[in-house]
Amino acid sequence: MSTRHFLTLLDMTPAELQGIIERAVELKRMRNEGEIYEPLKNRVMAMIFEKASTRTRVSFETGMAQFGGHAMFLSPRDTQLGRGEPIEDSARVISSMVDVVMIRTFSHALVETFAAHSRVPVINALTDDYHPCQLLADMQTYFELRGSIKGKTVAWVGDGNNMCNSYINAAVQFDFNLNIACPEDFAPNAELVLKNADRVRVFNSPEEAVAGADLVCTDVWASMGQEDEQRQRVREFRGYQVSPALMDQAAEDALFMHCLPAHRGEEISEDMMDDPRCVAFQQAENRLHAQKALLEFLLVTSK
Repeated sequence: MSTRHFLTLLDMTPAELQGIIERAVELKRMRNEGEIYEPLKNRVMAMIFEKASTRTRVSFETGMAQFGGHAMFLSPRDTQLGRGEPIEDSARVISSMVDVVMIRTFSHALVETFAAHSRVPVINALTDDYHPCQLLADMQTYFELRGSIKGKTVAWVGDGNNMCNSYINAAVQFDFNLNIACPEDFAPNAELVLKNADRVRVFNSPEEAVAGADLVCTDVWASMGQEDEQRQRVREFRGYQVSPALMDQAAEDALFMHCLPAHRGEEISEDMMDDPRCVAFQQAENRLHAQKALLEFLLVTSK
């Protein structure tokens, strides 16, 4: 069987993704009840970080430890990647020594090239184009609190960034409708939107996008690598802030999610994180459980 990678949500079938979500819920229960389960004993994960991280590093490193394995942190300054070694060469060498590789970087092409030359599974832990691991946690959180998301309406408010692109993929794989509200110059990948026009609609008005939605999501207005655009983006995105008043336009039992870190007073109002509809911290914890389920799938189940 060929090596399975997880670079976008489209690398799994809808049934496989749902299985990972349900398994994440079970692994969370096992952890909370103190059950020891170590399917990855003596397995090693290489974690390659070109972008800074809190939740990604903590969740993957903790997950490997809880599974009985080991996670090795690598930054560009720690490896030859930072000194110009071809990605192909690094992939061949690193994958010959470890069991799985997780990469958090800028270029999605880098992750694709690494995977093409790796003998072990490669996980995209965030690129400028996609953030599929976060979507696993988001879908787990909705499933835990509201059941199946199939047929529901999700509203994305803000930048058409990597998270927005991953929500488009999620709309296909988990069978929901997606409303996107963003300024005209910050729209998501046009090809992705066009390809999925049967379930994705783009608005300039947050109120229109959120109306009747079952889930409302947002992200920071300036992602890593866009710090020099911060002031401009604050001006451009004025009017796209998620607040309790905007949430009141959504369905009565709607949830609010944010992948964090959150900039209060910018993409969310000062009080949004304290609103009872906000489940961002459960969402953040679920990075651990969803990624453990993903690791188990790639290294145990699909072998």
